[in-house]
Parts: sequence; C-alpha cells; structure tokens
Amino acid sequence: MCSIFGIFGLQSGDDVSALRRQALECSQRQRHRGPDWSGVHVDAHAILVHERLAIVDPGGGAQPLRSDDGALVLAVNGEIYNHQALRGELQTPYAFQAASDCEVINALYREHDADGSGPSAFLERLNGIFAFALWDRAAGRAIIARDPLGVVPLYWGHDREGRLRVASEMKALADTCADVAQFPPGHWYDSATGELTRYYARPWRDYDAVAGVDVSLADLREAFEAAVHRQLMTDVPYGVLLSGGLDSSLVAAVAARYARRRVDDGDRSEAWWPRLHSFAIGLKGSPDLAAAAIAAESLGTVHHGFEYTFEEGLDALPDVIRHIETFDVTTIRASTPMFLLARRIKAMGVKMVLSGEGSDEIFGGYLYFHKAPDARHFHEELVRKLDALHSFDCLRANKSMMAWGVEPRVPFLDREFLDVAMRFDAAHKMIHPGSDGWQRMEKGVLRAAFDGHLPDEILWRQKEQFSDGVGYGWIDGLKAHAERQVSDRELAAASSRFPHNPPQTKEAYLYRSLFEQVFPTPAAALTVPGGKSIACSSPAAIAWDAAFANAADPSGRAVAGIHNAAVAA
Repeated sequence: MCSIFGIFGLQSGDDVSALRRQALECSQRQRHRGPDWSGVHVDAHAILVHERLAIVDPGGGAQPLRSDDGALVLAVNGEIYNHQALRGELQTPYAFQAASDCEVINALYREHDADGSGPSAFLERLNGIFAFALWDRAAGRAIIARDPLGVVPLYWGHDREGRLRVASEMKALADTCADVAQFPPGHWYDSATGELTRYYARPWRDYDAVAGVDVSLADLREAFEAAVHRQLMTDVPYGVLLSGGLDSSLVAAVAARYARRRVDDGDRSEAWWPRLHSFAIGLKGSPDLAAAAIAAESLGTVHHGFEYTFEEGLDALPDVIRHIETFDVTTIRASTPMFLLARRIKAMGVKMVLSGEGSDEIFGGYLYFHKAPDARHFHEELVRKLDALHSFDCLRANKSMMAWGVEPRVPFLDREFLDVAMRFDAAHKMIHPGSDGWQRMEKGVLRAAFDGHLPDEILWRQKEQFSDGVGYGWIDGLKAHAERQVSDRELAAASSRFPHNPPQTKEAYLYRSLFEQVFPTPAAALTVPGGKSIACSSPAAIAWDAAFANAADPSGRAVAGIHNAAVAA
C-alpha cells in the first residue's frame, strides 16, 4: 500500500514547474504511507505523484505505472488480489511493464474502454482494496476510483483555479482545497463528463433479496479461508494482529495454515518467511494481552505481546489525530494503541499485517444487536454499519498502521467473502439468549462455522471493543485527563466554537481541539461524520432500546451495562 497525489485540469497558462514543486511538497506530507520510493509524472495537463510501500514485486512495480506507449499513467494505493486471474482473462493483448498486481488496472481500462463497457465493468471485476487515479493522456481524461467499502482512504477537492486534486490523505489537500471531502467508496469519477458513478451495488443490500435464504456453515468457513489465503499475497515479511478475540484469532488460525507456502505461485514453493508472527498490545495486565497469549500458544504463532503505558499513549495523541484525521472519540481511543503497535511492528521489519476489521458489521457483533426486533431490522442495520466503515474502523486500521508504513489487510471485507456472508437471512445471525444453539451470543453463526478450529475460551469469548480490551485504565485515564484539561465553561460553549457536530463531553472537546490545530478549515471538520460511531448513537439502537439515547460514553463497557441491566430486568 502507498499514497497517491494528483492534479488534473492544468491549462496552457499554468506554471507547471511551480505546480510540480507544490505537488511534491503536498505528497511529502503523506510519505509515511510509502517510504520506499517516490515517483512523479508531469505533462501539460496532469501531475501524478506516488509514494511507494513495496509489498508485491519490490524490485519492480515502481509507480506511476505507464503503458508501453506512455498513453496511460496510473497511480494506485492498494492491492489487487485476483490480478493473476484477471491477466489471464484479458481478451486484448497488453504489454505489461512489471509484475505489479496493480498494473492490470491499465490493461482492463484499455480493454473495456475499447469495447464501450467502461470503468464500471472492470471495477466490478477487481477483488482488492484500492484507490487510484488513472490519466488517459490521449483522451485528456482522468478516472478516479475507490474500493467498494473504502478500506483504502481517498480525498478530493478543487484548488482556487478549479483544478481537480486527489490524495490518499486529507493533510495533502486541506490547505489548498476549500471543498476537500472524502471520495465515496464504491464509486468512480470521470473528468471528461464530470460524473460520479456508483459501480458497487449488491442485491443483498435489500433484505427482501436474502429473506428465507438458509446458511451453509461449510460455505461460510470455506469462503473465509479463501479470503485469508488470497490476502497472503506478499513478497515481504508479514504477520497478523492478534487481540485474542474471535475475529483476529480466526484470521490468525487460517493464516497459520497457509503461512509455509507462497500464494503467488499456487502454494508450490516454500514461503520466504514461513513462521507466522502475531502481534498484540495493551496496558500491563490488559484482557487482550492475556487472551492473545492463549490464542497464540494454541495456533503456534511466534507471538509478540507489547505493553505500553498510559503516559506513552497520552503523549501520542496529537500525532495520532494528525495521522488518522478525525475527532471521533471511539476511533481515537482505539487508534492510539494501534498506532503504537504499528511502530513496534515496523521496527521488527514487518511491512504487512492481517487484521479482523469488518466482522462485527457483517455478523452483528456489537452488543446492541441483542435488541434487534426482527431479522429485517437486523439486516438493515448491518448494511448501514458497512456503509459507515470507511469513516471509522477502516479509517482507524489503515491510517494508524500506515503512519509507520505497515499495510493492514482485512479478510472479512474481501468482496467474495462478503457476498457469501451477507446473502443469507439475518435471522441466522440474530441473538437468542439462553439458546442451546449457536445463537446464544453475538456472531454465533461465525463461531459455529469454525467450531473445533479454536479453543472454546477464544471461540466463545465475549466481545471487547479494542479500546476496552487494551486495558480499562486507558479509557478511564483519558476521561480523567480531559476533565483536567477542559473546563465546564469551555464545554458549555462548545457549540459556539464548533458549530458542526459540537462535542458533548470533555474528552470529545479535547480531541476536537487537537484536530482543529492541524485541520482548521470548515471543510476538514465536515469530513468527519456527525455523532458517535458506536451503538448508542445509532438511530436503530435507540429505537430498539431507549436506554441507548442516554449513553453518552462510547465504551463497550457502557453499552454492555445497558444490556446487562435489561437482561437482568
């Protein structure tokens, strides 16, 4: 994974040399994402800059990727897991310049442009995580696109002269684009027409398309195993994030089965780094560190459990907010230990990790799903959560890890697995406390699919939010620190200082203040969704249980307390 920066729509009177220098300076702000090499393309109408983190074909694959005739120029941040299959399916010969997985985008664009089917047709064929800018020099056309769920970040806007600018992170655009915004996931933009088009739409988004469809535990397990196997595509040292919870443990268990063979040659040769390494972090005595050690021993990974102190986390907050580009409370709480962990992982020479994001959104893992009144409401809330992932968990995982040049991959959000996991009736995902079957707790259908593959103490462990699992003293300490830093008077006037999405707690006020120091423009604040990212602010959660309306704290413990009280009653 890498970073991209682009300027499109240069005119004859523009100072191209000055714009090139500015583009390099803007791209440098996100070089942490791609510390291995920089590449630049400049012509009379476009500038593309790429900062590379070499994961596949580290000896080649430098970007921007150009076609052999120089007509196509491509800058990509991401991975295309099915690139070999796509190369084999090409109907039009294409002269590939490297072994890069991303170069297939150029070939597909040319083929689908020639047959008139357009970018939507080839984007539908990509299984990967990506954000790219493709410049067709002959047509004077820029194609901008982002992966279906927004695993990879992408921002866009216009400078004072009306030129289109795109970048992997907001910090490369915020001071030059008054209209900076997130580029929507699952969409592509055509500069030739000015149209933004949604290419990713699945039948399963509508509950009526899945109502009554039965679940196959075998299909679910096999689809997830295939997703993890695909995402082991790498030519550099890698590992897994292991909190000891269900999701990360499943990822680690499947990865451990395939770790000894190379994915890119069909598992025929031995992997260059055959031992699977796992990583966890927490305060001293944290639940995650203890659970991760149990899981790692069972799976046989080379495990690294790191401790951090509250003071180290507190010291990192300004850097964390600058990197993750949000003031959302839950995201910052969870991003900070992840940011610290990424630094330790990078120091060990590891450049890619697999992570467990997305499972809760697919299977209803958040505790408030216990209160869903029926399968339709349950399913509709899953879709809503998936649509919001790019602003919360995906943003956290990507930017926290990429702050240190470590690429996170998320097998649960693999598009082929997602189609299997979302196409059956949500009735099979609902929770029925006291049941003797798998529905006695959240994500029961996933647990049942892997029964016998993990120790019971991991397979049936109660969910912890990451920010809780690293140690309850982390959140309690953040609240106490904010109480000392922010006065009652400041909080009372929060809506005057921050008209958009004013903070409701002192902790939220502190994060908003740190965000404003780095990103002072109104447009920057608008890139952060209103409200809290967690269950107790969800309209569905409040409709299902009025107690959520008064839950001001986004900790999983606070939400669990509501449920425990309700169940006891």
